[in-house]
Amino acid sequence: MGSDAKSGMKHAARKAEGNRAFRVAARAGFAANGLVHVLIGAFILAVAFGGREETDQAGAFKAVAGAPAGSLALWALAIALLALGVYHLLDGILASAGDTARKWGRRVAEWGQAFVFMALGLIAASVALGARPDADESAEYASRGLLSIPGGPYVLGLIGIGFGIGGISFIVMGIRRSFENRMSVPSTPIGAMVKSLGVIGFIAKGLALMILALLLVVAAVKVEPDATGGLDAAIDALLDLPYGALLVSAVGIGLFAYGVFCFFRTRSADL
Repeated sequence: MGSDAKSGMKHAARKAEGNRAFRVAARAGFAANGLVHVLIGAFILAVAFGGREETDQAGAFKAVAGAPAGSLALWALAIALLALGVYHLLDGILASAGDTARKWGRRVAEWGQAFVFMALGLIAASVALGARPDADESAEYASRGLLSIPGGPYVLGLIGIGFGIGGISFIVMGIRRSFENRMSVPSTPIGAMVKSLGVIGFIAKGLALMILALLLVVAAVKVEPDATGGLDAAIDALLDLPYGALLVSAVGIGLFAYGVFCFFRTRSADL
């Protein structure tokens, strides 16, 4: 790509990021993500105490759909999540600080977040349109397709490793509190609470991603697509362990905490 094209792309991205309405919508994306995680955390806690709930993003959106004015709420969630995804996409394009390796590391991180938020936005929109996706079935179907082609198990294993790396990144961010670098948190008791919620939430989300990674790697090694699944399958796997209900409760509380942290992030995130 020529320098003029790059300059034009960055100019357009910078202009879009500076749009007030767009920034408001992107900030609303943090609140939308918070609501999703609060619902998931609550569902996981219900499962820990013997309930039967869908403990993934699709389950959260279905719960919203069943509420009064659920369809309107889902469209609002979809728009906010898509806006936040586009913001991260633009932020990746504008990344320029540091050497080449650091710049591209920042871009990959931003574009990874863009993919996640845009995917969530599309799921919310599909549920608003009447779809009722099942994450576990979708994961098994996709895994079966991958495992049926030459080299498929290796690809599935690499995807699992990718989830694992993402999980480790979240845990490290929680322990090192590096998420504070992209926020403006006041030095007050409320600020201290927000930081604590971030530590707990990031570690819990990282653990959930690592469990998903383990399921994918096991499925790749055994060539058994039925061993894969979404967060529902991960929670079921935890329940089968000694003290499983306690472990599941801890994950549920952590994801609930992450959701509350995201609500605070709506205002304090540096955009």
